[in-house]
Amino acid sequence: MTRDDNRASARRLVAQHLARGDALGWFDALYLEAQGHADRIPWADLQPNPYLANWLGGTALSPQRALVVGCGLGDDAELLASLGWSVVAFDVSAEAVRWARQRFPQSKVEYVVADLFEPPRQWERAFNLVLEIYTLQALPVPLRARAVPMIAQSVAPNGVIFLFARGREELDPPGEMPWPLTEREVRTFVDTGLVCRSLEDFMDDQTPPVRRFRAVFQRPAGPAE
Repeated sequence: MTRDDNRASARRLVAQHLARGDALGWFDALYLEAQGHADRIPWADLQPNPYLANWLGGTALSPQRALVVGCGLGDDAELLASLGWSVVAFDVSAEAVRWARQRFPQSKVEYVVADLFEPPRQWERAFNLVLEIYTLQALPVPLRARAVPMIAQSVAPNGVIFLFARGREELDPPGEMPWPLTEREVRTFVDTGLVCRSLEDFMDDQTPPVRRFRAVFQRPAGPAE
């Protein structure tokens, strides 16, 4: 199957689950349907996101605690762990988590099955770095307004969120899954009390090129910090 075929298959699962009011169940269905073939997962490149790797190479952050949202098969989480971060990586798909653990049996990453909308209470303001790569764009637009504060609440004082997503103009049609984000949607992290430290809007080097947003948000230090 080609990447386009895989994306069409994912969209079929999305449509089926949305039709019965289930906006998240398709993730596990997709991983199960792949039957161990990573090339059937549209976003599984089996390597860390290069734009994340580039950013990490230039940041002055000291490795502390990190949370990976929608970790998939684990490559971004493993990159962080290799750099000395203490990493919790979660996915709503139990099959994705099982698969990630199988790929990295000696991993120091704590892989967890969890729902973004019902995270463990101990994650609140607990992480110095939070990765949000491709998760928001895989959620129907109405769910994003709920998802943003759930992601933001896990960031510790002085901690940052690294966001990477497809982008579109405000008046562009939302398209099909993955639904690109608008700059306004990206900036809604500011509404949760975070500060936007950088926001890049660029065309990547794919053929054809894809518009991307890469952004960093930071939670200011509290009065006691």
